[in-house]
Amino acid sequence: MSSLDNLEGGQENQGEARGDTSGSSISGLVSTLAVCAPIAVVYLVIFLILRRSQRRFYAPRTYLGSLRENERTPGLDGGLFSWIGGFWKIPDVYALKHQSLDSYLFLRFLRLCASICLVGLILTWPILFPINATGGGSASQLDVLSYSNVNVENSSGKNRLYAHAFLGWIFYGFVMYLIMRECIFYINLRQAFLLSPTYAKRISSRTVLFTSVPEHYLDEARFKKLFSDSVKRVWITGDTEKLEELVEERDKVAMKLEKAQVKLIKLANAARLKALKKGGPAADETPTAMDAETADASARWIPQKKRPTHRLGPLGLVGKKVDTIEWCRSELQRLVPAVEAAQSEYRSGKTKKIPAVFVEFFTQSDAQAAYQVTTHHQALQMTPKFIGIQPKEVIWKSLRVPWWQKVIRRYAVIAFITALIIFWAIPVTVVGFIAQVSTLQTIPFLTWLQQVPGWIMGVISGLLPSVALSILMSLVPVIMRLCAKLAGEPSDSRVELFTQNAYFWFQLIQVFLITTVSQSALATVRQISENPGSIFSTLSEALPKSSSFYISYFIVQGVTLAVNVLTQVVGFAIFVLILKFLSNTPRALYQKWAALAAISWGSVLPVYTTIAVISITYAVVAPLMLFFSTLGMGLFYLAYRYNILFVSDTKVDTRGLLYPRALKQLFAGVYLAEICLIGLFSVSVAIGPLVIMIILFVFSILFHLTLNSVLDPLLYTLPRSLQVEEESFNNNVEDIDRKDSGRGGSEDQNGDSSNAFKKFTNVKKFAPGGEDNIVEKKGNIVSRFLKPWIFADYLTLRQLVPHDETPVDELYPGDIQDNAYYPPAVSSLPPLLWIPEDVAGVSKYEIAQTHKIIPITDEGCQLDDKNKLIWDSEGARPPIWDEKIYY
Repeated sequence: MSSLDNLEGGQENQGEARGDTSGSSISGLVSTLAVCAPIAVVYLVIFLILRRSQRRFYAPRTYLGSLRENERTPGLDGGLFSWIGGFWKIPDVYALKHQSLDSYLFLRFLRLCASICLVGLILTWPILFPINATGGGSASQLDVLSYSNVNVENSSGKNRLYAHAFLGWIFYGFVMYLIMRECIFYINLRQAFLLSPTYAKRISSRTVLFTSVPEHYLDEARFKKLFSDSVKRVWITGDTEKLEELVEERDKVAMKLEKAQVKLIKLANAARLKALKKGGPAADETPTAMDAETADASARWIPQKKRPTHRLGPLGLVGKKVDTIEWCRSELQRLVPAVEAAQSEYRSGKTKKIPAVFVEFFTQSDAQAAYQVTTHHQALQMTPKFIGIQPKEVIWKSLRVPWWQKVIRRYAVIAFITALIIFWAIPVTVVGFIAQVSTLQTIPFLTWLQQVPGWIMGVISGLLPSVALSILMSLVPVIMRLCAKLAGEPSDSRVELFTQNAYFWFQLIQVFLITTVSQSALATVRQISENPGSIFSTLSEALPKSSSFYISYFIVQGVTLAVNVLTQVVGFAIFVLILKFLSNTPRALYQKWAALAAISWGSVLPVYTTIAVISITYAVVAPLMLFFSTLGMGLFYLAYRYNILFVSDTKVDTRGLLYPRALKQLFAGVYLAEICLIGLFSVSVAIGPLVIMIILFVFSILFHLTLNSVLDPLLYTLPRSLQVEEESFNNNVEDIDRKDSGRGGSEDQNGDSSNAFKKFTNVKKFAPGGEDNIVEKKGNIVSRFLKPWIFADYLTLRQLVPHDETPVDELYPGDIQDNAYYPPAVSSLPPLLWIPEDVAGVSKYEIAQTHKIIPITDEGCQLDDKNKLIWDSEGARPPIWDEKIYY
């Protein structure tokens, strides 16, 4: 039977043994597309319409007042489609210069994965499609294009497998080279990024966290003696449990007071507007400032019983009823001095010390030396160490954990995740069984499924399992982050790195291995039980056929979810609802308006790493999948590109450490593919191809080990040689600045933050590697791809990173440096209350009564004639705005 006959006869073969495993592949594909495509089109239409009018949600990074100028992205044209040209013109590296290293590398990883799938498609389709389609097997529908259609019962079929073996060498060799190339690129880019003046001067780049510090080293003088004159500041962490409780209670009462005051002002203003409509006497009279501050204006409009009240009992349901505003003021009179006293006690060193110390060094070079050296002579003391942790991301509770608890917690967390993987396999296996519903209908008590219409069976086998698997997997990252904190990870960035690693292996086992095995097992058990002698041929056919599930999975992920990432239709609806109905105070209104969505790297990146691994694994045995993975990865790249450039913000910064881990995880796809092919060649008794793949497998292991041993030291630390050269380079730039100033000024005094870097060509002889390396490197596309150590070296990539020469004193005004690595409760000030200004003068009276206890203002927000809050949302920075500090 020809391949075309097989394709057309698939439905007729559903009752036959081999047809059972894939009889619904085309109907499942069509059904999945039929559901996903219309949803995607609707979402895109909504996006194109709303993008023009809802700039806050779809392009906040172009104008939002809470962002600095250097954080903003150029605006796009307002037309339905004319914006696409401007979008393409903005390079990916813009995210590197104006957002974060993680953002840029995430986009690069998506582009890399799409490229791998596309190259695989170009390599495999022209060769393997004809070989598989004419392989003489009994596969049907789309499976005629996979390995399972090659008849291995004769020597002619076995000889066809040489094509798969040699293509495996070519494609998987390309993937491994690409991983190595990207590791080299990452090393040079990260070094250039972190050694640039913009980041080298930041306090986090010069601060090392030491954990599990022995008690006798919890002393500032000892640390300064340990590292001689290179230490600038030492923060010895203390127990702040009681202080945190006081600060939390103070802030809770302050917010309660603010909400009550806003409610009172709105009630009074509503009564005034009502009287004004009725034409009541003096309803439109505005009190003078003196009257407003000395007389309770609210008493004129609302009776005492309507003032905000609450009960002091549990949940506010029982207990004595009190006036909320008066009670909060009296409580704050007690709490504010109590917090200040507790803060002074901490600063004086009277609190219990915990085994964690932050040490700031004068230079980044000194900090790196302290980070890389073995600090203590005893095991598990003053280790692990961390550098680059920002104060805002420290998990202070984790610092209290002693070293022996960390060891126990780590093993406990590993045991828990292992158990979770085992038990999570149960629902995932059920999903795999549903995907093979055409096989289930041959089981005696499930024969009634044969009466179900074909299109419904297509939805059940194609769309339903993919959606169910996506929902199941969405619950896991929350659990993984809790595990990371339980294990004692000291910062949010470390939590994200832990989550990335754990979630990837969870995804790989559940989404790929368990699902594949469950589908293949269900599809083959019946055939093997009827004909045990066909075990090898049956397994070789069944494993590639499970690829049909992943085609549907990629369609759901690539079409629906990628479009959802771009359009955020559900997110937009929630945003509008919260802004309109739940933002009842100026603070709530501003916080919702100004807060940008953040991408959780630890849970987002593993999803696409897993898709790439699955694509790599099936590239040779089922190359059709590469089209859908290329399409899906391409759509995800475009969606996230728009999101990162125009919508989202970076809350957690790993300084690029996510990228090399994701690259190395791609090796899982290479190994699984090689093991799969070795198994398939073994059951096919194809000795020649088998030997070829075993050699490739051994080569891959040796390549991986060599790559780790050679590049690992450079992936996570900064080399001393570049630090010295960079400092020399920066000093020479400063010399040129002084000479320019001596000549009476220069063209560079226009405020451009990159001016110092523009002098690069004037001091090229001082650059790392000497003047010869500055010469512009020219080469064709092949040379640039094959020689990243030449065309993507440190000096070349140095030109991509931002070079802001702002002095350290301007980066950290006031006492910010001194308080940087104190626990937040130690430096926490009473919050500034923000209430709306009203015509009746209630806000002025509340300010007069409250400002002696806690700061309060009514500037920047007013009540309009509809009793709604109004403020300058376009560009103004309200009183509670805090400038972002680049730690």
